[in-house]
Amino acid sequence: MLVALVPEADGAGRWQKLHDDGTPAGPAMSAPSLASAVASLERAHKPRWVWADTSEVYPDLLTAGVRVDRCWDLHLTEALLLGSEGRHREPRELPAALARVLGLPAPADLGPRKKDVELTLFAPEPVQLPGGTDELAALSLVYRSQQRNPGLGLLIAAESASALVAAEMTHHGLPWREDVHNRILEEVLGPRPIPGTRPKLLQDLVDQIQEAFDGREINPDAPASIVRAFSRAGIEVPSARRWVLKKIDHPAVEPLLDYKERARLWVAHGWTWLDAWVQDGRFRPDYVVGGVVSGRWASRGGAALQIPKLMRQAVIADDGWCLVAADASQLEPRILAALSGDARLMEVCGDDDLYAALAEDSFAGERPRAKIAMLSAMYGGTSGEAGPLLAVLRKRFPVAVGYVEAAALAGEQGRMVRTRLGRTSPTPSAAWQELTGGADEAGEVSSSSRQAARNWGRFTRNFVVQGSAADWTAALLGVLRNRLPADAHLVFFQHDEVLVHCPRADVNAAIEAIADAGREATRLLFGETSVRFPMNAVPVQCYADAK
Repeated sequence: MLVALVPEADGAGRWQKLHDDGTPAGPAMSAPSLASAVASLERAHKPRWVWADTSEVYPDLLTAGVRVDRCWDLHLTEALLLGSEGRHREPRELPAALARVLGLPAPADLGPRKKDVELTLFAPEPVQLPGGTDELAALSLVYRSQQRNPGLGLLIAAESASALVAAEMTHHGLPWREDVHNRILEEVLGPRPIPGTRPKLLQDLVDQIQEAFDGREINPDAPASIVRAFSRAGIEVPSARRWVLKKIDHPAVEPLLDYKERARLWVAHGWTWLDAWVQDGRFRPDYVVGGVVSGRWASRGGAALQIPKLMRQAVIADDGWCLVAADASQLEPRILAALSGDARLMEVCGDDDLYAALAEDSFAGERPRAKIAMLSAMYGGTSGEAGPLLAVLRKRFPVAVGYVEAAALAGEQGRMVRTRLGRTSPTPSAAWQELTGGADEAGEVSSSSRQAARNWGRFTRNFVVQGSAADWTAALLGVLRNRLPADAHLVFFQHDEVLVHCPRADVNAAIEAIADAGREATRLLFGETSVRFPMNAVPVQCYADAK
């Protein structure tokens, strides 16, 4: 059962049942309480909800206590379909999608989206749909048009499920202890400073740095100031990067490196961050599904996907509850093995520690060298020892290495490549096409043209692996959210890692649900495969103890 849904002001809304092909199956219905209507339909039918954008519709339903089982997100689906047709740069909002259906030019200004609008005295004007089309009718028309590529069905379902997960994660929030966060800041930075000044321990380091430079004033937050200070001391450095400074013998280096480490915490997760992002013991970032071109998630503010190890100490389960942390061990090499069907690499993937098994097979037991070789295959590295190690890998696993090298060649030629579920890489820009498309008068291709082609080839080489890993995790999330115990919540997701917050009584069930979801995601993408994708789940009270 399909149901198109349009929220309106003050919690009201309209809905309409659709046939499987998206045509209306009954009259449009109005509800003074949309949440009540959705809850009733969800209990009776568990329909697939068709709406414009999960991130704009679902949060209000969650606030009202309504959870849905499935949806079709038109916004995310339009992006996937446009990408599959090489049209990544076209707008994908409902008005633009409808304009394409009607054969009209896309609206010049789609207007601000709800979540991007700052609070003002006046509400933003509603976005007008082309041709004055009613929004319910627009949902039906666009949904029908989106059936044009049935091969993307699983990807669309997984992407839409991911959008539900993202909204639910924001709604439940990541448990975050403000007292622990404050204690960490005071230990690393000193007492909270007054606005416009540095914390005491940072200022002490600034004083040490300036003393090391004979009392000359220096701004350690400005790389140019650091470079000038060393130049005055007779030391020429190309930059103020950490790896450059570590090679210098000067009394300012140690406090400078210490300052950089502490200042990074102050800027990224200091008191201002705590005030802005943590309320009532919960960190609630705004996740962006498919925000990275490969299909990985992004976030709007809060650095949600970059929680440093130190700050994970503040992520502590509620009393009587537990955190279950799980990650897919060495996900991308396993994805490559399953994608390529390389029998020998698939055999190596039978172990929990893939790199150790690879080292025993091909690199005399030296795990670091095995890891460098595999990363070089997936990312295209050839400098230093990477080149010879990749040559060993190419000889031992020709099918797997050939798979990514074929993707690299496609990129060098300006062609698109696809992930396992059909997400497509963007086409190179017009400037790239112009740079790589010709030869000089002697018929020679310039070095800059060759370099640009190789760079894009490295991108497509990794895209097929990283993007397919994103496909796998999207399937994992879609399965997991419906297999967890009722009181257990997904509260964090990062690339190949999930974090579940649940009552202690549900820990074993949550661990089993994670393992089941990993197996089902593998089956959905690769059918029956010998490649193992272990999800190593551990129950902890504090996120920092998970690794």
